[in-house]
Amino acid sequence: MANRHDLPLGFRWGASTAAYQIEGAVDEDGRGRSVWDTFCERPGAVRDGHTGAVACDHYHRYPEDIALMRDLGLDGYRFSIAWPRVLPTGSGPVNPRGLAFYDRLVDALLAAGITPVPTLFHWDLPQALEDDGGWLNRDTAHRFAEYTAVVADRLGDRVPAWITLNEPFVHMVYGYALGIHAPGRTLLLDALPTAHHQLLGHGLAAAVLRERGLEVMIANNLTPVRPASDDPADVEAATAYDALHNRLFTDPLLRGSYPDLSAFGVTEDLGGAVRPGDLKLIAEPGLDGLGVNYYNPTLIAAPTDPGLPFAEAPIEGVPRTAFGWPVVPDGLRELLVHLHEVYGEALPPVTITENGCSVADEPEDGRIHDRARIDYLDGHLRAVAAAVEQGVDVRGYFTWSLLDNFEWAEGYHQRFGLVHVDFETQARTPKASYAWYRDLIAAHRGRSAA
Repeated sequence: MANRHDLPLGFRWGASTAAYQIEGAVDEDGRGRSVWDTFCERPGAVRDGHTGAVACDHYHRYPEDIALMRDLGLDGYRFSIAWPRVLPTGSGPVNPRGLAFYDRLVDALLAAGITPVPTLFHWDLPQALEDDGGWLNRDTAHRFAEYTAVVADRLGDRVPAWITLNEPFVHMVYGYALGIHAPGRTLLLDALPTAHHQLLGHGLAAAVLRERGLEVMIANNLTPVRPASDDPADVEAATAYDALHNRLFTDPLLRGSYPDLSAFGVTEDLGGAVRPGDLKLIAEPGLDGLGVNYYNPTLIAAPTDPGLPFAEAPIEGVPRTAFGWPVVPDGLRELLVHLHEVYGEALPPVTITENGCSVADEPEDGRIHDRARIDYLDGHLRAVAAAVEQGVDVRGYFTWSLLDNFEWAEGYHQRFGLVHVDFETQARTPKASYAWYRDLIAAHRGRSAA
């Protein structure tokens, strides 16, 4: 079995968060409304009516949170910038107080010896842009590029590498196809143009970053897709699902083309969204790194619903997180090796930009004994080490998440953090997993220096 202690010299250790999940202060200092502010007001949209209005109050408490990161020994901190905090209506006048917050955050991170790794879009689209069609509207991609220029011009002198989008697949499916997340549309396959417009936005933003000498990444939610059996119908269904979930968001970046989606009755132009020159624009800026967000594999069987060419099957005989997600650490190795085999030299260096689990952990005598999370992280880091042994260039690991936070439609019911947050008092309590991760980082750094 691969040993997580043998990860490469210079391997980067980090943790990740997202703006709407931790910042709070939704009505302060000129921030505009986002689709999540609106979605949270919809009755029944979020469990128990929770909202991100306060969340972890990171907007005011970031010095305390950075002190926790410093004590962890993090090399990098992945966070997202709230587009409506910088451009309240998505375009037009810049909000200087919003930019000033990220100025302070970046400077404080650097003072603590932590590299800022910002994500430009983590699902909190300005509501004004959604009112004009959101990611169904091609114009949103151009507004995204303008926003990127504003932020890069302000922070690019101190921030070398940028992530454009977080999980465009999840945003398309949960936000536009199924309505589980903001903006809450239920368009099913008619949501596919949002895939192209997000990728177009990536390409336009990547060009902006390249012009300024900055590095470009994207963070995709990827999953190894396994057929439920050797039956040709199950294999065919798994191939279709892989094209939708994985290849739709990697082929354009690494191959300059979309995969075959004919199983969904979709042509190569994704319902007319793709225009001449778009795929070149998406692929040509290139990637300095691919961010991989991994949580579990997906088991696919032949369809039971005539509306889709696949059916998801349960993965049996494995532990599950508090969210009910199957825990399959080797799926991460499987995914990374598959990417390496499929894309070859076109695959840039990989960073695990999200990986973690929800655990129903609460303080006992002032401590949080989250052994299940430690076991989860340990298993997945061993899987990363195994992928490296098999030739995959993995440069770092950012766990999800630093803090317990607002977990989208689940509100505050799912806890992913290394640090427990009491959402009434905002008290932070490092969990046992925090100490474990701190010690692991220190041990790896010690071996690297030896």
